[in-house]
Amino acid sequence: MERRSFVGGAGLAGVLAAGVAPAVHAQASIRWRLTSGFPKSLDTIYGAAETFSRKVREMTGGKFEVSVHAAGELVPMPGLVDAVQNGTVEMGHTAPYYYFGKNDAFALGCAIPFGLNSRQMTAWSYDGNGLKLMREFYSNYGFTSFPMGNTGAQMGGWYRREIKTVADMKGLKFRVGGFAGKVTARLGTVSQNIPGGEIYQALEKGTIDAAEWVGPYDDQKLGFNKVAPIYHYPGWWEGGPQLDLFVNQKAYDGLSAENKAIIESAAAYAHTEMQAKYDARNPAALKQLVAGKTRLVPFPKPVLDAAFTEAMGLYSEISAANPAFKKIYDDYSNFRRESNLWFRFTEARFDSYMQSAKL
Repeated sequence: MERRSFVGGAGLAGVLAAGVAPAVHAQASIRWRLTSGFPKSLDTIYGAAETFSRKVREMTGGKFEVSVHAAGELVPMPGLVDAVQNGTVEMGHTAPYYYFGKNDAFALGCAIPFGLNSRQMTAWSYDGNGLKLMREFYSNYGFTSFPMGNTGAQMGGWYRREIKTVADMKGLKFRVGGFAGKVTARLGTVSQNIPGGEIYQALEKGTIDAAEWVGPYDDQKLGFNKVAPIYHYPGWWEGGPQLDLFVNQKAYDGLSAENKAIIESAAAYAHTEMQAKYDARNPAALKQLVAGKTRLVPFPKPVLDAAFTEAMGLYSEISAANPAFKKIYDDYSNFRRESNLWFRFTEARFDSYMQSAKL
């Protein structure tokens, strides 16, 4: 009897009993490291990286393990991009706009003042040119990217005194994240980009007059309501900030097609879950903050109008000097215009009615 006939007819049990082992190609185990741009205490933002890691492990039966490390454990938050670029770690999870100091175009991968909301940002990324353009830009830094989370529209931050006019912004020592400080500075603020874990102390000591972070759920955890009574809204500089998973390009290219698909799928799952958590948890946190005598105060329209004018002027100036920014922003702004045309007839009208209805 030929060996192939024997194997075909005997079945697995017969093969094993006969001591004839079929060829087995065991997949080598993969161990990667992911550095987060956030502390573990922020379970929503930091937690997205943990969700991603868990999904990768589950989809590979434990063959692909990604260990997650909080900001500062392996590299400090400001060094995240360099660490992924240099291959010190294979992955980083962060808000791209933190790195606008390298190039203003980084901000377009996350949020810019008066930019896209979260649904629009996802649409631009996946079905517009967003992901293609951002990956092309990120290739200059040796990594690729995957959308991995969004907080939704954020609050406008905590203030010791109410902002009633544009003049109230002048001289305000304001902790504001990333690229937004370029616009608030044009309104007269002294903008500072302080890491999340250091904001409370700066606000408590009076080193700063105001600070923004995310929204009720995270802000309550950090205790900002204890040191500043005014909670302004909306965070016009972050209508839909998207988090990204950065993956070292050489490491990514070395993966099998299957593992590349797993990374994409796990990141997409974490992307959806993060905003779901914020949308589910912010309402209760906001109620608790108001019960604790937090004052919710909308930014006056003249303040929003002044900020809008400054933002649009800034984008024109940057585009004139930065070809990378201009290429991405031109597409981004066209998408924003068309998307807002659609949203104003459907989402905005529906939301406005439902939020005024007595349910």
